[in-house]
Amino acid sequence: MIRPMKIVKGLAPEIPEPASGDTPTMRLFGLLEVMAAKDQRYSLQGLVEETGMPKPTLHRMLQQLEGAGLLQREGDGRHYGIGTRLRRLAENLLLNDSLHGARHTVLRQLVEEIGESCNLTALSGSEVVYLDRVETAAPLRFYLHSGSRVPVHCSASGKIFLAQMSAAQRRRLLSNAPLEPYTPRTLTDPDALEKEVQRVRKDGYAIDNEEFLPGLLCIAALVPSGDDGPSNLCIAVQAPVMRLDAAKAKTLLPALQRAAEALSRIDADAGTTSRAQA
Repeated sequence: MIRPMKIVKGLAPEIPEPASGDTPTMRLFGLLEVMAAKDQRYSLQGLVEETGMPKPTLHRMLQQLEGAGLLQREGDGRHYGIGTRLRRLAENLLLNDSLHGARHTVLRQLVEEIGESCNLTALSGSEVVYLDRVETAAPLRFYLHSGSRVPVHCSASGKIFLAQMSAAQRRRLLSNAPLEPYTPRTLTDPDALEKEVQRVRKDGYAIDNEEFLPGLLCIAALVPSGDDGPSNLCIAVQAPVMRLDAAKAKTLLPALQRAAEALSRIDADAGTTSRAQA
């Protein structure tokens, strides 16, 4: 049975207490938490209003964080966003956390069941990053390793992540990520892409039918968060079109969704263990 994907209005978690901490380092960390908690770019004045901190203090903190590569100034010179160094840190935590072994086992079992390459992905900015991947033993395959990045608009996982966003979030993300035509099948018209995203929201899965690489088909499903909230994990199957077409890919959905549920349970168990140890 194909289960519809839960529609989530936004991806932002609850905002932490503004820039709290007993030391200068912890106050810097608190400011990063505030900025990471919302899907927006902040001006200096916006941060004054958000945190209640004095403008000179915040200006000095922003300079320190920008100098360290943890924040970056936007093109207008007045707004700040997450910097490359901080984004890489978040990705490395996802790539190397203690859940990796358990998740990898689920991927390996899925590959053994369906006979095609599978990967676990997360959204990073306007791209999808591969957190893990297990290759098929078949001689003809596409090699994509952990840490690889693919565009959000022409990847199956990317469409899943776009479908979780509100229309405003999608417009903001895609307006700063040009819809580059990687193949003749790439959706580069915003209206056509929006129509596809709405289909994904309704059906609960997404397909990349040679939209990123010629000859490659991919089908992806969301890994449930376990608390009915937004998720930043997808599981996907990839194969050459000579072995996998869209119709056959849909027959793999039950196996793909069982693996997604197994991954969700792993994350839920890890969360329970963490709370018990706290």
